[in-house]
Amino acid sequence: MASANSRNRNAGKGKNPSTDKSTNRDRAAARRARIEEQRRAEQARERRVRIVTIVASTAILAGLVGGGWYLIDQANDKEKAQAAPVSGEKTWSKLSQKHVDTKVDYPMTPPAGGNHASVWQNCDGNVYTSAIQNENAVHSMEHGAVWVSYSDKAAQADVKALAAKVAKTPYMLMSPYKSQSSPITLTAWGHQLNVTKASDPRVNEFLGKYVQGAQTPEPGAACTGGKSS
Repeated sequence: MASANSRNRNAGKGKNPSTDKSTNRDRAAARRARIEEQRRAEQARERRVRIVTIVASTAILAGLVGGGWYLIDQANDKEKAQAAPVSGEKTWSKLSQKHVDTKVDYPMTPPAGGNHASVWQNCDGNVYTSAIQNENAVHSMEHGAVWVSYSDKAAQADVKALAAKVAKTPYMLMSPYKSQSSPITLTAWGHQLNVTKASDPRVNEFLGKYVQGAQTPEPGAACTGGKSS
């Protein structure tokens, strides 16, 4: 009976060390190949992510830039509209702003600015049925109010429509003015528009432009607490 040592020696016979080494090299090469393939796949994925990110960022930036230019264009258009005069309006510049206690001889009728009383006419949507003093109304316009005045030539329907509009609009006042040449006159500091009807589209244009508009010498000043009649 063969001894254990002889069996072990016989069991070791037939194995080729060079074959084992070759197998190990093949396995290592396969592992390296799989790792390299995984690495290439990961790099490809990262490239795709970068491309998608760049495309998305570019689209967002283009939208923001386009939107920004649109907003800028809107602002420029609005600024141009504000700078353009209302069709048919008259304008005056370099009007004095001194407070006086005497009557003032104004160069335009109704007055559109100049020296005025120290107390303003209340202009918080006030509708007066009797004539008011020029000097007090001019002070109201210095605060950014628009003065709506009308003569006997104005149709009663127009007077009623304008009174309703004035009554609900702060920094506006309205009163009769017999000596004016036009049936209806809208006056702001340094600006004046004559119309014949309340439905004239320039009425809303003038009000939108000059009620507390850029022409106001004292923007934000009060339209209450002044003269009430």
